[in-house]
Amino acid sequence: MTDEFLCPDTMTEQYVHWFRNSAPYINAHRDKTFVLMFGGEAVNHENFRNIIHDIALLHSLGIRLILVHGARPQINENLIEYNLETPFHNDLRITTREALRCVLDAVGSIRLEIEALLSMGLANSPMYGARIDAVSGNFVTARPYGVRDGVDYQLTGEVRSVDVDALQKSLANRNIIVLGPTGYSTTGEVFNLLGEEVAVKTAIALKADKLIFLGEKEGISDDDDRLLRELIPNEVEKYLRNKPLDSELLLHMKGAADACRGGVRRVHIISYARDGALLQELFTRDGSGTLISHDPYEEIRTADIDDVVGLIELLRPLEEEGILVYRSRERLETEIDKFAVIERDGMIVGCAAMYPIPTTGDEVHAAEIACVAVHPNYRSGNRGAELLDYLEAKARSKGIRDLFVLTTRTAHWFIEQGFEPVPVEALPNARQALYNYQRNSKIFKKMI
Repeated sequence: MTDEFLCPDTMTEQYVHWFRNSAPYINAHRDKTFVLMFGGEAVNHENFRNIIHDIALLHSLGIRLILVHGARPQINENLIEYNLETPFHNDLRITTREALRCVLDAVGSIRLEIEALLSMGLANSPMYGARIDAVSGNFVTARPYGVRDGVDYQLTGEVRSVDVDALQKSLANRNIIVLGPTGYSTTGEVFNLLGEEVAVKTAIALKADKLIFLGEKEGISDDDDRLLRELIPNEVEKYLRNKPLDSELLLHMKGAADACRGGVRRVHIISYARDGALLQELFTRDGSGTLISHDPYEEIRTADIDDVVGLIELLRPLEEEGILVYRSRERLETEIDKFAVIERDGMIVGCAAMYPIPTTGDEVHAAEIACVAVHPNYRSGNRGAELLDYLEAKARSKGIRDLFVLTTRTAHWFIEQGFEPVPVEALPNARQALYNYQRNSKIFKKMI
């Protein structure tokens, strides 16, 4: 049989595999509230129509959506047309009364374009049968940015409040809400706002489940231009330290950190230029961009030497019960970089370790998960699963494909996390040689 006949079947199998694997995400996202923010650059991009199609798909899956758009390039075009200039101070536009009409024209035209695309229902388009109602209005109350460093920002403003009740009513009616970078004062004035600020304040006020920034970049990269898949707000803020907010990505990063600090559990930074990036980020394990997530009171991080005392206090009771293998203080100090911990207000409330397993020949790169422990007072949540997710992401970044765990008491829990029972012979040779037959631990494996 030739490849010509194999390809369609292969493509079908891949599609079926992807669709099945996306089911948990579909269920998890239903009835959740997402705020999506994109700038005027995204609206001008050739991929924007595809983004709208994907937004319509999210809506059809029961996700409650607020779209927040910017308008910088469109405002600049209008200013050139009217032969006007608006100075900037500290990377923020000073909006004169003459320039305000350029702002309103740009914001209005973008809103109409978005509503038109969402209303498109041609039979040969992905929007067929969507029947989406898009609404906009005076949901955002603003106030003047004022005089700062002796500079009067005139009709540039900042968000004062968000009408949560009105937004919730529109969302309950299955409307997609469209917000622009403008707000209205109690005296009837209109102010030019940062779209990023509107998105962040709206997400915080609504207690949104996700805030998603669509920018030019794939996400946040390190100094070697490698995409960083996951960050916490502390890492983002360290990156931003002493940097002017003079680029779209830096504004998105600051917005992500502010949103997390305000209670939004997950913020995503993805590309508007990459077709399907939004769906990949939401419905696949690896995603397409950078995820910034952080509990306002807890932090998952790699352990350091100062955590040894906390680890001992957490592990000793489980070791005395025979649930975990005993580890001396000296061993913990030597292996501290293998551990991830959950710190809550300075207390270690959870931990897990990952030990790379030496492999030879054609053996797949593998690692062993060990010492998964959560303080008894904090076992009601998903902290154990969150620790596993953290270590799995770390394993994938190191090219590890198989994870093993050996346990005597918690087999069912690991099965619930996607591990499957395997015989001793399934372990890499180096780990087989160290297997303790007297302890008789059950062995489980997960491919990542």
